[in-house]
Amino acid sequence: MVAVRYILAISLAIYGSSIALADSISREILIGQTLPYSGPLSGYGVIGQVHEAYFSKINAEGGINGRKIKLISLDDAYSPSKTVEQTRKLVEQSGVLLMFNSLGTATNSAVHRYLNARRIPQLFIISGATKWADPRNFPWTMSGMLAYETEAAIYAKHVLQHIPRARIAILSQNDDFGRDYVSGFKRALGNERAAMIVAEASYETSAPTISSQLATLKASGANVLLGATLGKFTSQMIRGVADISWKPDAFFVPAPASSISFLEPAGLENAIGLISSSNQKDTIDPQWSGDAGVIEFFSFMRKYLPGADLNNSNYSAAYTYAGLMVSVLRACGDDLSRENIMRQSLSLRDVSLPLLLPGITVSTAPDDYLPFQQSRLRRFSGKSWVGFGEIQDDR
Repeated sequence: MVAVRYILAISLAIYGSSIALADSISREILIGQTLPYSGPLSGYGVIGQVHEAYFSKINAEGGINGRKIKLISLDDAYSPSKTVEQTRKLVEQSGVLLMFNSLGTATNSAVHRYLNARRIPQLFIISGATKWADPRNFPWTMSGMLAYETEAAIYAKHVLQHIPRARIAILSQNDDFGRDYVSGFKRALGNERAAMIVAEASYETSAPTISSQLATLKASGANVLLGATLGKFTSQMIRGVADISWKPDAFFVPAPASSISFLEPAGLENAIGLISSSNQKDTIDPQWSGDAGVIEFFSFMRKYLPGADLNNSNYSAAYTYAGLMVSVLRACGDDLSRENIMRQSLSLRDVSLPLLLPGITVSTAPDDYLPFQQSRLRRFSGKSWVGFGEIQDDR
């Protein structure tokens, strides 16, 4: 009898612990993420720091319908094989509800089919590859960026309008990222203007330098340079162009590589005149100093990430992504099923976020997996990015 009571007591204790654990889980929204905290793109690791801080802020304010957000962000070193390992750990061991804002085309491609097969939302990927907008084949995946093809098309339209006798050279990363940029740029030029491109070169992400490619491109006599580069290769490209005394009439760098943290290693004086694009306010540009959204962002940074380099636009971009994720979770109400999370992600209607440029909002639909479809050109002054022209799209 004593033994029976002992077993019953142990059983109740275990059962009670299970209830407590289940109750704890029900009060959490568990979000997974992989980012390059090490490796060639480690500069993007600050994105995870912002997310962690932003979700802490939301939790301190009461969370989402009484639930606290818990982010598990793991290092994949921008290596697809590592992304697979870390994503499987997040899904199969940690039991995350969704994947959020993981970075990279090749890295996310490595887990694309896996996450869709398991019906796990893969939301707001930090990549503008066109493959993320494929609801028929991959209904659980959604991009978080302006499509690379759209951005490149905007650059091509600028060239056609302002440099009619352009001789164009292109340097691109040899992967889906680079190929999408080149494809969008060529499409916007049109077949009849294809001869404007006088030279093309590519590089592997494992390459130590790109100096030989730059020398070849300069020798073509090009007066326009489109660089579809990321991370350290953007810094190398900008410095390399200056080192060989090449002065293109227009020099384009992609939005994902336009943070001043990537320009500084090249020398800010060498970056003057660069053209890029953005759908966000440049928080260090004096024109936005009195803007309510920018003031709110700086207040957040002072409280949660004091000492951060505010010249690094990855902080403000991550802040916008985190706000977008919270908007979706709040729209879910008490139904935090994966199905409803996708449903709400595809039902965004003119969502306004504090750091988006005036006139730009976020909208999605069951047949529209591109939350961002507009941008504005901007030119680097030596201190900050200065917007010019009208808000544009790919039409």
